[in-house]
Amino acid sequence: MSDWSYLSKLLHKVQSHSTVVGKIWMSVLFVFRIFVLSAAADNVWADELSEFYCDSQEPGCKNSCYNWMFPMSYVHYWVLQITFVSTPTLVYLGHAVFTIHKEKKMIEREQSKINGKAVKAPKYTDERGKVKIKGILFCTYMTQLVFKVFLEVGFTIGQFYVFGPLKVVSHFHCKNSPPCAMQSGSRCYISRPTEKTIFIYFMLAVSGISVLLNIIEIAYLLCNKRQSAKKQPAAQSHVLTAASCAPSKPPWGAMRNQYGGYPLLPLHSQVITDLSGDDNHIHSE
Repeated sequence: MSDWSYLSKLLHKVQSHSTVVGKIWMSVLFVFRIFVLSAAADNVWADELSEFYCDSQEPGCKNSCYNWMFPMSYVHYWVLQITFVSTPTLVYLGHAVFTIHKEKKMIEREQSKINGKAVKAPKYTDERGKVKIKGILFCTYMTQLVFKVFLEVGFTIGQFYVFGPLKVVSHFHCKNSPPCAMQSGSRCYISRPTEKTIFIYFMLAVSGISVLLNIIEIAYLLCNKRQSAKKQPAAQSHVLTAASCAPSKPPWGAMRNQYGGYPLLPLHSQVITDLSGDDNHIHSE
């Protein structure tokens, strides 16, 4: 079995760049796929050819019947499936790291231009360094989820096409695979068919869980984006309402401080006229 350590290290970095559902998907990938495949499934299929027996003595009949029954090793097929399904996630990881590094360099350049003063907050990371899935990262993340769903479904359908029925039979009659005898054929026996069948069902169930988690994550991201879109206009309208309700005239306290502790009130026109008349009357006398 191949060494999964390098792929595991790369996928572990995705934990800080994914959602809660994405972390669950990663756990399913590690525990129920990579670990089980490397620890148990490989041992179940380790003797698949050495313990494969046919009652024919014709040279090459055994290998021919085995290739007819198993066109490809199940273990190798599942390794190929895990590799292809993990590839979109690794592509997203590379794009996220590149985008965050580019944003960090741009902020550092802006700070150097204004003598180290604070600039606008990073768009794709928060104060704790956690990645925000928004903007171009949101598009990349959604794209890799869609690709993973298609790959999982494609490999599941391909397994039926390559291997046929899910159940591994204990023996079968091989007569359509030369150089075995075309008339009488040969009866071949498969080792540990029950264990092989259990692992086939198990890996198919894990593949179905993976598809379900990816669909849930797509719905989760779309719901979050919709809620954020609703909150933004509400916040903008609240700011505009607060600005329109602000007093346009100076308050009472400001007027009182400006004019020696008492506000200046406008005089009525009639009072001004009366005062003018009284003044003229005094001068005439």
